[in-house]
Amino acid sequence: GLVAALSVAVFLATGAGWAMVGGTSGLTTADVTGPHVADGATDILLVGSDSRVDARGNPLPREVLDALDAGDADGQDNTDTLMLVRIPDDPDLGASAVSIPRDSWVDVPGLGNHKINSALARGAAIARPDLIRRGLSGPDLEREANAAGSRLLVRTVEELTGVSIDHYAQVNLAGFAEITRALGGVPVCLRAPVRDSYSGADFAAGPQTVQGARALQFVRQRHGLPEGDLDRVRRQQAFLAGLTHRLLSAGTLTDPTAVADLMQAVNGAVVLDQGWDLTSMLAHAAQLRGDRVTFRTIPTGRADYRTGSEGVAVKVDPGQVTAFFAGLTAPGVPADP
Repeated sequence: GLVAALSVAVFLATGAGWAMVGGTSGLTTADVTGPHVADGATDILLVGSDSRVDARGNPLPREVLDALDAGDADGQDNTDTLMLVRIPDDPDLGASAVSIPRDSWVDVPGLGNHKINSALARGAAIARPDLIRRGLSGPDLEREANAAGSRLLVRTVEELTGVSIDHYAQVNLAGFAEITRALGGVPVCLRAPVRDSYSGADFAAGPQTVQGARALQFVRQRHGLPEGDLDRVRRQQAFLAGLTHRLLSAGTLTDPTAVADLMQAVNGAVVLDQGWDLTSMLAHAAQLRGDRVTFRTIPTGRADYRTGSEGVAVKVDPGQVTAFFAGLTAPGVPADP
């Protein structure tokens, strides 16, 4: 599968950009989250999708797909990156960006156990026939099917984590590549050289800067890593930490040209939930310094759990995951080692 990672930093940057140019005009929104529940934090689900259509439901140009080494559209609409951001109501508590491995074996409401990255696609497929019967087609059909799939994904994550998701942001792979270009690339460092035919990753050892298609290759590699999907999550987190540093140290948010480039990159690539007061959200998030955002991963069991129907998955215990998220809003939460 393909991956399109979205970080707290990019989210805040694009959010600041939207606020600076007068709100979310021109961005695609969808009704995917329920009413706000006061649970001590604002919770945001960030989704990287391998969809071959943009946020408005229009197919991505062939030249974009070719440049991204995207291949055919088999398995499209899987969510290969899932990150749940908890921003506690108490500003003295740092925010946490928590990765949920794409292969986590979880209960999808109404459908039984499946890998969590398939929830969006399954929800979209279930909704599609009725949408067609209602006369939808083309981009309208794609947008509404994606919204239905996103709603099922939100419910799946809420059931797994015990968290009430307040906001939702989804970016596709082309949008992710353009965001990294707008930032002038992202610094990364590899302990050893890698070459992977599945993702196209071909990198030397040591520090380097990646952007565009190469950034996608870096974060989507899973084959050839000792712990597969779990190692990919760690690499994504390292990448996002580098992206955060690049964003904050480059003064992107105070550079009108940089903000304009970032806006162009996300326009058409991002889907937000409806009714998001970004100005209020950013005022709260601005209290968090870059070093107050901690990257974590949900508790997991064995990474070679045999499902029988869907190959190997990552075993998770919903009780452990729920307790983990509850602890993130408690004072004195220790940082990951």
